[in-house]
Amino acid sequence: MKFLPLIWANLARNKLRSALTAGAIALAVALVCLLLTMPGGLDRILNELASNTRLVVLNKAGLVYPLPYSYLQKVRAMPGVVDAASWTWYGGAFRIEKGVEFPNFAVEPDAVAVVWEDWGIAPAQLDAFRRYRDAAIVGRGTLEKQGWKIGDRITLRGTIFPVDLEFQIVGEIPDAQAPHLWFQREYLDQALRAAGRRSLDFLGTIWVRVDDPDQVSPLMAQIDGTFRNSEAETVTETEKSYFANFFGMLEGFVTVILIVTGLVALCIVFIAANTASMAVRERMGEIAVLKALGFSRRLVFTTLFAEATLLSTLGGVLGALAALGITAFLHESVSGWSPALGPLGSFVVTNTILVQGVFLAFFVGMLAGVVPSFGAARRPVAQTLREVF
Repeated sequence: MKFLPLIWANLARNKLRSALTAGAIALAVALVCLLLTMPGGLDRILNELASNTRLVVLNKAGLVYPLPYSYLQKVRAMPGVVDAASWTWYGGAFRIEKGVEFPNFAVEPDAVAVVWEDWGIAPAQLDAFRRYRDAAIVGRGTLEKQGWKIGDRITLRGTIFPVDLEFQIVGEIPDAQAPHLWFQREYLDQALRAAGRRSLDFLGTIWVRVDDPDQVSPLMAQIDGTFRNSEAETVTETEKSYFANFFGMLEGFVTVILIVTGLVALCIVFIAANTASMAVRERMGEIAVLKALGFSRRLVFTTLFAEATLLSTLGGVLGALAALGITAFLHESVSGWSPALGPLGSFVVTNTILVQGVFLAFFVGMLAGVVPSFGAARRPVAQTLREVF
């Protein structure tokens, strides 16, 4: 510790270079910390979004394959089912040049209030949704993003079904994380018939509300058993499991993020190593004099090594604190989901991530400083003095 003032004085000798190096390491560590929040953030969204007493029934062959509409009544009639509703993907585009910007589904209006009772849609808005054939309920996230309000009329262009539909917005899903647009299934069916197309005799998925958690597993087995060996076998899972599998498709994306994180860490190794090498090269004469005065090789190595490690660790601490500040600000500003920032408000830098970020910077400092420090310590004094003088 008695050589700490010497180490600090060497770091302060070229303040600009030390500050730039620490700043580069801080930015890299902040980026790494933010990237490491993503898996935890996705889990947090899943826990807030899904329920274990709402089931999803889909085609066993895959989500893109439909189910016969007659399945809905059979599921509704099963013991333990409070109500069930179908979701049929419409694929409407508000601006055809931008494609489908938000999910839009045809549903049964009478079942919405029961199946998604916990979503808190106002009763008066649900009454209007039942009353008007062209009514639509839109998630708050989409309302804010598109600049719509209740009472507006909008038109969606069909990208899958060959019909365009005009809606009046009569209600909202009071959750900033909900991007959905719901409209009456019968409205789509009538539009298809008017266009001379096949009636809507299929559906995408069935959402089932169960009040008794003990009935969830038996009911899932009963539903799949009922449609086993049929024209469209089903897979039933809880809403939480369904979204977990859906997010599982993002595993490749998370893998890419982790690869980028590794590359960022490698970059800061090169930055720190370059700075340490420059600092040692500029002070070769001074190091030779210290050794001539009696500084041992071990002491020279230790001071140079500690200098690189301390600079990198300070940068890491600054970076970790910056990541903590950014995520705290986003969390306070958008409270989870923002139409502009997406789920970033749900990503939180935990203590574990902070420690990982600082430890990464500490390790990078050691890795970057060991080679130039060892080279300077083992260099003969006479040879160095001849090169310098």
